[in-house]
Amino acid sequence: MNKLFQYSALALTVMMFGGCASLTKDDYQRMQIETYSKSNALVSNAKCRAKNDRGEWVVFTAGSFIVHRSDQNLLVSCEKEGEATGYATLISRANDGMYGNILLGGGVGAMLDHHNGNAYSYPDWIRVIMGDNLVFDRKNNEKGQLMLGSPSASVVPNDKKTLVENVLNYLP
Repeated sequence: MNKLFQYSALALTVMMFGGCASLTKDDYQRMQIETYSKSNALVSNAKCRAKNDRGEWVVFTAGSFIVHRSDQNLLVSCEKEGEATGYATLISRANDGMYGNILLGGGVGAMLDHHNGNAYSYPDWIRVIMGDNLVFDRKNNEKGQLMLGSPSASVVPNDKKTLVENVLNYLP
């Protein structure tokens, strides 16, 4: 009987936290950024600042940097003398860890991962065009592939919280 209880407790724990992004994802995400002119020429050594509600980071292009995950969009500005400033908005989206929480019934895990940002990811490789203001939506990201942005005149969706709010509505 004692073994049955132990196995049941183990199975319940695995079901609750099996998809938990806190277990499968890091608090931080590595990203690559490169800068180009409007004439499609590489602009090297531009200073880019990335900022969200968890912090601010600086990187010189072309380079990689690490940001703290968040459900908030990541705002990027890149500057270099002789070039117009390039801007980018990286839309944060729920990652597979959050979906694992929902599918495996880990409501507690979903709330925890939403709060600490582990449930969300940004595009992982972007190209900022100097003088433009572009939007990079995580839902179009292909791992290991460069993402080209869309003009910022397009609507920047803010529907990512709807997923968590819907999950929270099902909890007692």
